[in-house]
Amino acid sequence: MASQRDVRNRIDAVKNIQKITRAMEMVAAARLRRAEQRIQALRPYAGAIRRMTREAAQAAGGVPRLPNLEEHESLDKVGLLLVAGDRGLAGAFNSQIVRAGVRAGRDHAAEGHSAVYFASGRRVASSLNFRGLEPSASFTGFSDRPSYADARGIAERLMAAYVDGDVDQVEIFYNGYISPISQVVRRETLLPLQRATILEEGDHEEDSQEDGRSQHALVEYEPDPEEILSRLVPDYVEISILRALLESTASEHGARMTAMRNASDNAGTLIEDLTLEMNRARQAEITQEIMEVVAGAEAL
Repeated sequence: MASQRDVRNRIDAVKNIQKITRAMEMVAAARLRRAEQRIQALRPYAGAIRRMTREAAQAAGGVPRLPNLEEHESLDKVGLLLVAGDRGLAGAFNSQIVRAGVRAGRDHAAEGHSAVYFASGRRVASSLNFRGLEPSASFTGFSDRPSYADARGIAERLMAAYVDGDVDQVEIFYNGYISPISQVVRRETLLPLQRATILEEGDHEEDSQEDGRSQHALVEYEPDPEEILSRLVPDYVEISILRALLESTASEHGARMTAMRNASDNAGTLIEDLTLEMNRARQAEITQEIMEVVAGAEAL
């Protein structure tokens, strides 16, 4: 049995760790509230851009033959953008995105398509490199508070890869925020527009909340739907990526808050067990001392 001093040192160490995890939990909770506010502010605008793009494509009777809109003749390379965080200590937040992306890459390989990975977040980039899947481009340093400029930089890189023929399709994986204790991995197709997720009716909650009459309202386009669509597509890609970044940020803070709360609770349980062990060790020492005193008295 360990001595009282050893057990007491372990209790002090666990208490110090518990202080750190509680502090990290409070920091994550404060950042989560700000992230939730940014998501709520963006969702109506993101939903409007996606809806306008879809309606313009329908009004154009298809997608015009423009470099950033034209569908490639064959599907040989698929670009996979994996969005996660720069830091760990968030449970399975980062690993589930990597697993989903790698699984999708294997599925595409089974169909005869090669996967080209793009990483947003240091954890994703390091995990892909560890697996021998070096990303074509990495975007790091902004997972805690992404901006529109960050989303624009990623969108420009992806659209350039599509126009240059480096990829024939672009998909994005990210953690969709539901609640602080619930995040779901989402997979969306961004390019080409003919296969994009936005062409599917009712794919997101903001679309389902729209009034059915407004979705089928008569709209007049000036100058014409084709030109408007060509201008909307870059905005659609940028806002879709920004939304994914914000959803991922909120999910990361929620996952870290939950993980740190669980760590604090486990530390409290461990402290109770160690305290019980220390009391037993002290009782054993006291009993030993009493037996030695009694033995000494009997010897006299």
